[in-house]
Amino acid sequence: MLSELITNWSMYDNKIAALLTLVIIIGVNLAIGILPHVDNFAHIGGFLTGFLLGFVFLIRPQFGWINQRYARVEYSPTRAKPKFKKYQCILWVLSLIILIVGLSVGLDALLRGVDANKHCSWCHYLSCVPTSKWSCHTEPAYCLSNQLGNQLNVTCSSNGKSTTYLMQDPSSSQIQQLCTQLCN
Repeated sequence: MLSELITNWSMYDNKIAALLTLVIIIGVNLAIGILPHVDNFAHIGGFLTGFLLGFVFLIRPQFGWINQRYARVEYSPTRAKPKFKKYQCILWVLSLIILIVGLSVGLDALLRGVDANKHCSWCHYLSCVPTSKWSCHTEPAYCLSNQLGNQLNVTCSSNGKSTTYLMQDPSSSQIQQLCTQLCN
């Protein structure tokens, strides 16, 4: 929709309202994507691919070209109007090139098993932003726990951290919560 708005800008009467609506929708979708367990890379990839495909498939001919096509011969102007404006053709060609190159590079990286996170230190923030309310680590936390009197010793299996808590007969959910905090 955004690419269609840009390509056919002259056809819209209320341009600012249409643009503002699309920007708000895009912002909400990307904000939802930074929550944990939501694949924002799929959102961003789909947005970029749809944006570029919009330039390729949603190009509309000019009104003057349509009118002259159906006009009688005696009413046709001597100089025929082009079907598309120059900027529409430029956007069409650029989008098609970027799509072909992007999909080829992405498919090649996928088939080679390239981990893009090793080459981009900040890219993981596109999919999840850690806060005090949630953790972005998706792997489950496994811990070893020993109860001796009122002391509970919890050791995280993945990072080796160990802590002793003063608790009398903790439940399994309390131990799992302590384990998750210790491993993250």
